[in-house]
Order: sequence, then C-alpha cells, then structure tokens
Amino acid sequence: MELNNIKRVYLVGIGGIGMSGLARYFHHLGCVVCGYDKTHTPLTEALHNEGICIVYEDVADSIPMSFQTSDEATLVIYTPAIPKDSSILNYFRNNGFDLYKRSQVLGIISKSMFTIAVAGTHGKTTTSGMIAHILKDSGNDCSAFLGGISSNYQTNVLYGSNNVVVVEADEYDRSFLTLYPDIAIITSMDADHLDIYGDHSKLEESFRLFASQIKQGGTLICHKGLPLDKGFTYAMNEQAQAMATNVRIEDGSFFFDFTDGKVSIPNIRMGIAGLHNIENATAAIEAALHVEVDPNAIREALGSFKGIKRRFEYIIKTPQTVFIDDYAHHPEELRAAISSVKRLYPDKKLTVIFQPHLFTRTRDFADGFAEVLDMADETILLDIYPARELPIEGVNSEMILSRMKMLNKQKCGKQQCIDIVRIEKPELLLTVGAGDIDAMVQPLKNALENV
Repeated sequence: MELNNIKRVYLVGIGGIGMSGLARYFHHLGCVVCGYDKTHTPLTEALHNEGICIVYEDVADSIPMSFQTSDEATLVIYTPAIPKDSSILNYFRNNGFDLYKRSQVLGIISKSMFTIAVAGTHGKTTTSGMIAHILKDSGNDCSAFLGGISSNYQTNVLYGSNNVVVVEADEYDRSFLTLYPDIAIITSMDADHLDIYGDHSKLEESFRLFASQIKQGGTLICHKGLPLDKGFTYAMNEQAQAMATNVRIEDGSFFFDFTDGKVSIPNIRMGIAGLHNIENATAAIEAALHVEVDPNAIREALGSFKGIKRRFEYIIKTPQTVFIDDYAHHPEELRAAISSVKRLYPDKKLTVIFQPHLFTRTRDFADGFAEVLDMADETILLDIYPARELPIEGVNSEMILSRMKMLNKQKCGKQQCIDIVRIEKPELLLTVGAGDIDAMVQPLKNALENV
C-alpha cells in the first residue's frame, strides 16, 4: 500500500476510538472518507459533523458507488471487533479488495517517522496523551494517534509539523507487533485478553516481541518489575532508574518530584488526579527527556494536562458532591481508580457503579473484581457489556456479586441505577467500565443535580 496513492478510505467499524482517529487522519489529508458502525455515538456524530459519511445499517447496498471497485486509490480498513459475518466486510472480501487492520495502517503511517509507542494492559492511553501534550505544549510538536479523546485538544488525533509521532500500541490481537518504534514504553503486563492469548505467558511473550522491535539505537522504558530482560525502569516511591518521589496531595492536587540520576524536576503539580497517573507521568517525562524537551517545559506541560475523556474524569466537583467517571475495566485498573479516589476523599462515603466488560474477562477475573470492589462503601453492578462476544452459560454479573464480602451491594438495570442515585444522592460517586456505561454519565449527573 502506497499512502500517497490513497484517495478514498472506507472504515468498517469507524466508530471505534482507534478507527475514528484514522478516519480523521485521512480526512485531514484530503481523502474521501466513509464508514460503517452499528451504533450512533457522540464520536460518530462528531465525525459526521466533520464531513465524514457514516452508515449504520450493515448492508452492502449502503456502500457508495465510488467504493465498489477495487483500485490502488481505495483503502479499506477494518477492526477485528467487527463480526466475521458482516455483510459490508464480506462485500469487500469477496470483491478483490485488500483489507487492512487499523494496526497495519498505523504501522505503515509511522514507519518513516520517529515513533514513540506506548504499550501496556493499562496506562497506555493517558501516558501517550501526556507525551503528546508535553511535545505540543513545549513547542517541540508531534503528530499523535491516541486511544481516547484528549481533553486539551478535544480529539484523538493530532497533526504535527515535524517527523515525530506518538502512538498508543494496542496489545489486543497482537496489534502492536506492526510497530517498530524509536522509543517504546511498556506500562504494565497484567493478565488480560485471555480470550485471544489463552494464558498470561503468551501475553507476556507478545510484549517481549514488541520490545524486541525497537529500532537500532532506540530506547525501551518500562515499569519496574515487569518480566523483561532489558529496559530503562521507572517507578513511584521505590528504587528505579527514573523515580517519582515525595508524592503528596496539596489543595486537592497531586504533587511529586522526579529524578532519573541525570535530571531532577522538583515540585511537579499534576493537572489530573490519581496515584497511577504519577507513574504514567514518570514514564512520559523520561520519554520527553529522551527527545531533549526542557525539564521546566515538561513541568509546565504536566500542570496544564487535562487528561483523557473517561480517564479519571471529573463530572461534578463541588464541596457537597464529587462524581468521577473512569474507563477502568480490569481489576488492577479498578484498584488504581478506587485507591486514588479514597486517597483524595478519605472522609466521604464512596459509591461505585461498575459495568463488567466481556463475558470472558468477567469469567477470568471474577475473584479479582470482587476483591477490588469490596474497597468501596457501596457497589452497584450492571449487566455485562458483551461487546464482540456471545453469552457464556453461567457467566454474569452475579458471579462478581456473590464473591463480594461487603453488605451494601446490589445488581440492577440502568434506569433503576439512575433512580437509586437520584434518591440516595451519593456524596462521592465513581462510575467505571469500558462498555456503554458512558451513556449513563449525563443522566447520572442530572440525577445528582436534580435536573
């Protein structure tokens, strides 16, 4: 595929966060961009308003005439989340089109660029967003493909004037093995996506392969304690090559000091909350130092970084009520979110609303979810969001509920959940999950504010 030849791009599953970034990128280049997705979302509406054509019915007749003939000017991109029996997907397969996964296209785009790739079972979206913001804010510039909507830039793709690109490297379906970065960061390697990998050792092997693909003379930055045989290590409040120390909360903001043995940056104020985000910032700082960003500019950029939508995002923040929304969908992500909320608001009663994501993940980590959710004062569980999966007999939200030790727990539907919040008016509310729980954020906000 020659990018310079591409004039038309069709994306099957255009509403995904990664796919929508590619849609915006090619639209920015002047290509005609169209796509299919099964549901209307704020993101697909935003794409439509930007001039990108989207259909929501999976029928081959909806494909525009200009996309019905295979040629070198037409690029078809698909996501593995699309069912194999998709009519649109199979039209392209059966009519001579070369189909590319999002990760393959990202690999081709970044191949000729200085690439900073951030991988990890969690932490990669915020870390890549931090690095992109540091480079933009400091005047060093970059392009970026992010796995979430940056609150600073209100988009998931950034366009730079230089040859530097920041990408989120996704381990799902081994997608990140299409990347050959100059700087790679690995934030975590916890067991996840076992429906794809089978067991944790295969996942770890995939991360080691990713680390081996760093370009000659490149740099691997990795969280201390990961099962890797190389890399520049970072950690918070423990010995590593790059360290966050003196972590503290002042006036509701997190502060810390950074050192890597060569550079020290004291008194860094985080623009976002969360202990886990201090670790993410430590990795981001080290990456920025490797491309010679001024330490003072790094400090300033971290203070103005507003985070990523649905990553520890404040929905309400008043003395009476705090409502935070987070994308956490793995036990360790939930642990990080809940721990940070409790550290920030130790005197408030914490209510957590959690929507499990995937039947396989619920089956594999039911004990872990139960243990972490017991850290809350009250927990409300929603039904599992199936995403790409079919139901598994005996696997449901009750698997988690039955393993929890707390008394103040229940499982209910979405409307009942909103009604409970309207009546109880919890003083500290945390919603977590990677499914469609984000559609409840505004109704829950209204319920808390009596709108």
